[in-house]
Formats: sequence, structure tokens, C-alpha cells
Amino acid sequence: VQLQASGGGLVQPGGFLRLSCATSASLFSIFTMSWYRQGPGKQRELVAIITSGGSTNYADSVKGRFTIARDNAKKTVYLQMNSLKPEDTAVYYCKSRLYGDENWGQGTLVTVSS
Repeated sequence: VQLQASGGGLVQPGGFLRLSCATSASLFSIFTMSWYRQGPGKQRELVAIITSGGSTNYADSVKGRFTIARDNAKKTVYLQMNSLKPEDTAVYYCKSRLYGDENWGQGTLVTVSS
């Protein structure tokens, strides 16, 4: 499974970005998809997750600001990030999971700075 993440960039505090993670995998609709991030000098952490049924969960640090969504027809998962803070600066990775098989995208850099 190949995952292509995109949408990162430089944004000012309080701004917004939408990340995308696309795949051509035929079984996308039954994948559990998630976004992780790894900030400078930090461990990779789970940001948001969405199941095949559409259930979502978020890290406490992003609740109310970030939204994960999926479009099964486009085989794409999104991460809408609003009210961005400098501490959201990180490389963001998408991950797919189906049963015991996990695959990672290449990461996209988000920098929140004035």
C-alpha cells in the first residue's frame, strides 16, 4: 500500500491548513486511517484516527481544532487543521491499517510561525 501525503507548508499562528493522504489501494474503504506527527526533538504521536465506519478520535492537544475525514470514492483521508499553534509544527504522517498490516506515507512538513 502506497500513501501520498500532501498539503503541508508554512502558516501563521491562528491559520489553517488541510492535509491530504491519497492511495490507490482497492481496499481503502475498510482501512483504519490515522494521522501522526513528529515535532522537533519529539517522539511521533497520534493526532487523529478514523475507522472504516467513520468513527473518529483525537489527541487532546488538537480536539476542537483538527478534523479528520475520509472520502472513500477518492481513496483519500484529510486532516483539516484550524487555529494552528507554533506547537503544531511537525512532520505529519498518514498511516493505514488493515488487520495487522500497517503502512506509512512519506510525511509532509507543517510549520506554524510568524
